Amino acid sequence: MTEVANFLAHAVALEAEAVERYDELADAMEVHNNMEVADLFRQLAKFSRLHLAEVKETAKGVDLPHLKPWEYQWHAAEGPESAPVERTHYRMTPYHCIHLALANERRGHQYYADLAYKATDAEVKKLAQQFADEEAQHVVMLEKWAATVKEPEADWDVDFDPPAVTD
Repeated sequence: MTEVANFLAHAVALEAEAVERYDELADAMEVHNNMEVADLFRQLAKFSRLHLAEVKETAKGVDLPHLKPWEYQWHAAEGPESAPVERTHYRMTPYHCIHLALANERRGHQYYADLAYKATDAEVKKLAQQFADEEAQHVVMLEKWAATVKEPEADWDVDFDPPAVTD
């Protein structure tokens, strides 16, 4: 990534995707009456919104390119901080939620750290390092939070009355 505008367009998209996914997951948990985890996903969405606002403030005055979905330079199909839906379950616990967020933040940190390491543009390198440092702080915060949450029993996902699917 050699241009600041391109870097910032990626950063905005990364954070916006995280907000959207956390909101989607919170909605899904509410549908399944898993309010404790829904509330945690809402908190995570709030934190991502705050970070998105910071990124947008940094991008103020920069003409960001409008990238098509296939033009994003992610390591996977989605942005690094988008929680993988396949890692969720309607009976997941706060333990799972926080560890999911922790994995997202670690990927976000690695993404920015890689960009900072590889960037040839001094401003991109500087911004990527700043963003990597902020993501590292998020990782530390979530590690502390994760240490306070009890790991669930092995049968946490057993449901003797699972949701019915109608045709």
